[in-house]
Amino acid sequence: VSEIINSIRSTLESYILLVWQNRLYLYTAAAVFVGIWFSMKIALKKKILTTPVNPWLYKSVKQNVYSVENVNVVHVSEVKIFYGSQTGTAKGFANELEEEVKTLGIAAKVIDMKDYDPDDRLADECSTKSICVFLLATYTDGQPTENAKWFCKWLEEASTDFRYGNNYLKGLRYAVFGLGNSVYDSHFNTVSKNVDKWLWKLSGVRVLSRGDGDCNVVKSRHGSLHSDFLVWKTKFLSRLQTMVAGPKACRGKCKTGGSCNNRKKPQKTDDEQAAPEQLSSEEELVESSSEEEAAGTGPDEQHPGSVIDVEDLGNMMNGMRKAKVRPPFSTFCSTGYKLIGSHSGVKLCRWTKSMLRGRGGCYKHTFYGIESHRCMETTPSLACANKCVFCWRHHTNPVGTEWRWKMDPPEKILLEAVENHQNMIRQFRGVPGVRLERYQEGLKVKHCALSLVGEPIMYPEINAFLCLLHSQRISSFLVTNAQFPQEIRNLVPVTQLYVSVDASTKDSLKKIDRPLFKDFWTRFLDSLKALGEKRQRTVYRLTLVKAWNVDELKSYSELISLGQPDFIEVKGVTYCGESSASSLTMANVPWHEEVIHFVQQLVDMLPQYQIACEHEHSNCLLIAHTKFKVDGEWWTWIDYERFQELVQAYEESGGSQTFSAMDYMAKTPMWALFGASERGFDPTDTRYQRRHKTKDISGC
Repeated sequence: VSEIINSIRSTLESYILLVWQNRLYLYTAAAVFVGIWFSMKIALKKKILTTPVNPWLYKSVKQNVYSVENVNVVHVSEVKIFYGSQTGTAKGFANELEEEVKTLGIAAKVIDMKDYDPDDRLADECSTKSICVFLLATYTDGQPTENAKWFCKWLEEASTDFRYGNNYLKGLRYAVFGLGNSVYDSHFNTVSKNVDKWLWKLSGVRVLSRGDGDCNVVKSRHGSLHSDFLVWKTKFLSRLQTMVAGPKACRGKCKTGGSCNNRKKPQKTDDEQAAPEQLSSEEELVESSSEEEAAGTGPDEQHPGSVIDVEDLGNMMNGMRKAKVRPPFSTFCSTGYKLIGSHSGVKLCRWTKSMLRGRGGCYKHTFYGIESHRCMETTPSLACANKCVFCWRHHTNPVGTEWRWKMDPPEKILLEAVENHQNMIRQFRGVPGVRLERYQEGLKVKHCALSLVGEPIMYPEINAFLCLLHSQRISSFLVTNAQFPQEIRNLVPVTQLYVSVDASTKDSLKKIDRPLFKDFWTRFLDSLKALGEKRQRTVYRLTLVKAWNVDELKSYSELISLGQPDFIEVKGVTYCGESSASSLTMANVPWHEEVIHFVQQLVDMLPQYQIACEHEHSNCLLIAHTKFKVDGEWWTWIDYERFQELVQAYEESGGSQTFSAMDYMAKTPMWALFGASERGFDPTDTRYQRRHKTKDISGC
């Protein structure tokens, strides 16, 4: 038997060896077979495709297809002509253009800009195949006319607000004509130039170069303002006819930004990639702002080296004394900040605008009862000791570990902050949707959120500033990044004191907050202990960054035991757009359901805490100490009048008459509670959902 098995094995081995030695021939034969099979398939397919068809039948079908296309496809549905006019000239031009457009058989409509709400309606123009024409006069000192102020203000803020994004108006087709006077050279057609620039930044598609009309007949290109308009109008009507005919009529010369197969693709030069404000009206500007062009236009790319270490600033300012250092804040001015003195700032919060229009307040309104339309967001120190990965300001503010600036007095900061805030509120007078009673209330500041940017507690006169706020019966909400424990201990009573707890371990804190102090972890833990010594309301602010800090439940519970805060706010991180200073993406933003799941798991580890409130729109939940649950009802809101009485008595007694968080609490309404059908939205307001918004990344 063994001999037979050995014989079979020997035979198999010889066959296998033979096949292996001739494997090259086998591979070649297989390749030839596959090649022949593939060639036959191609030949048969080509034969089927080239089967003769009656040419008259083909021509008839082709003509029918084209005629159906020409009948059904509408390339321009309507021309909407917006005017910003003070004396009526722009309005007259708008009516004149409307008549001309109608003679071409195209629907046209003249719109007074004060009657148009861009927040509600402008995004819709991207998909209606309409063309928006803006005829804009420039008024005194380069300002918009009265009827165009709100539109221009909204558009400017939208162009710099990461919540809208660079592609918010992608698909909007527009043309701009400005009415100005070159005698005022520094303000000549400023409004039309700005509107053109802001629409371009939001990916609007320019169908015609901006026209500059000039009232100064000496310098007017065509002899008068009306002649300038006639020349521009003729070009626009010609372009309009080309667009109505559709892409096939353009023969490769269209500038519609559409998907024309004939369109040539010249190489982009440096001039073509320049921003609109850098080009003259004679030059043809880039016709679209694609995603590729939009990439790399964040604050960091526009302002190289904008993150300034104060430690290095001294070397840069050779020979200058520390007290004279004035940090560069030019970036802030372009994003809506009002700078105060040498180190402070104020800005109007988006929730203030929202509540003025009856569209709901921020999470602080839901959790603590503040009136968002009466809240001033400011800071006495634009500098910070951290470089957090989710910084809303993309690190355009300077950073440092100690105060190095010429110090402004607290009286000056508060006075100018309130004045600037009121001026920004006044710009909403007459804006569509703004409630008159809320507008009037908004002029009287009742709350101050010291959380705008930077580290407010770094300001040496922070206590004097807080006392000034309270003396004017303004409540204080102070946020600190937990790097200045001694300053926290030295603080006078604050309405509500926050500490940002962005991570629960040393490694993750270093990764997320990127603190400047070498002993940052020691300072962090000591700050939490200092917070626990305070008698007034205290809050931990947890920002969840998916894949970075959402798995540290046990460590978070230990930190909560250390500081024993009254409240814990847990919020999903807000994506602030692309930045070279951060690797954060939308993938790091947790969904609201994920935040709820995290909070429920955390509460299970905290026997003295429960979930109290929810604000779905801000992706935020509130965990409260059970001492604020009286007879089964939550009392997380604040009695602001009672707080002012208590803090006044404290100051008059020289600090001997103290008070606690329990002394000025108020009952929380049912709609604000976790589990309520309103999900934290005040039912007295009307919720507004921004169009084309797939994921809620709202900030607070």
